[in-house]
Amino acid sequence: MNDQRSAAEPAAAAVAVPEAVFALGGGPVRPGGRRAALAPVALVVAGGLSVQFGSAVAALLMPRAGALGVVTLRLVVAAVVLLVVCRPKLRGHSRADWGTVVAFGVAMGAMNMLFYQALDRIPLGAAVTLEVLGPLALSVIASRRLINFVWAGLALGGVFLLGGGGFDRLDPLGAAFALGAGAMWATYIVFSARTGRRFPQADGLALAMVVAAVLSLPLGILESGAKLAVPSTLAMGAAVALMSSVLPYTLELMALRRLPAHTFAVLMSLEPAIAATAGFLILDQALTATDALAIALVIGASMGAVRSQVGAGRRTKANS
Repeated sequence: MNDQRSAAEPAAAAVAVPEAVFALGGGPVRPGGRRAALAPVALVVAGGLSVQFGSAVAALLMPRAGALGVVTLRLVVAAVVLLVVCRPKLRGHSRADWGTVVAFGVAMGAMNMLFYQALDRIPLGAAVTLEVLGPLALSVIASRRLINFVWAGLALGGVFLLGGGGFDRLDPLGAAFALGAGAMWATYIVFSARTGRRFPQADGLALAMVVAAVLSLPLGILESGAKLAVPSTLAMGAAVALMSSVLPYTLELMALRRLPAHTFAVLMSLEPAIAATAGFLILDQALTATDALAIALVIGASMGAVRSQVGAGRRTKANS
């Protein structure tokens, strides 16, 4: 019980005081400094680690609760935790604010439901590899700099290499679900950034999580029913919620307040590499030399995107 409390306290502090996270390296962060530029990147990487290892745990839970049942447990528990921690205000928001947060919640719920349907049919690494095509497409569409097209192309090459150079042996329906999840992921990035600008701290995330939970609840109950109330299933579902929703979505929301959407989208190309590692460590899915090369390409593309972002920040500061 004490371990659970101590593990939850840093996450709660990060939600309540986002600026505190940027002192992870120690000491205050100067606006426009190198640390301030790299801090949101660290948040993205930490969120990716959390969500992919959470997905690996979710894959172990699916035989007990089903794909939609796992989604329901994840979103409902996450919604409750965020409502308790954030205590978002319901008054004082415009119609546009509510429209943004509802769209964010719908995108979040659809992304999760489609991804877990894919995960139920194809391996974790392949599912994330296909899913990340959505953010990569967003990075190309949103970027206005040629160098970002280069980084997106390099990441795309690594993504396809990690998928074995082709996906013809995958279950077609599972692949379609993963691609649909990718489209929703791109939508999630756009509305997460807008929600972060319209709502203080993580209030918008908490409200959007409620929308996503309400959308998934009937489907989860219809598929799994009383299985969702088994104590061991609830415990694993709570772990998945914290690892795959509460912590990563909070970190991503904070990062998107400081990163352009296209840079964030390129960083999302790290997800297949993280997923492959999680699959190896938790699901006994072996990593080949080709996988290692693909991971190196994806990491190189992400590092290039980060360096471009830091350089752009310095030029902006110099010109101001």
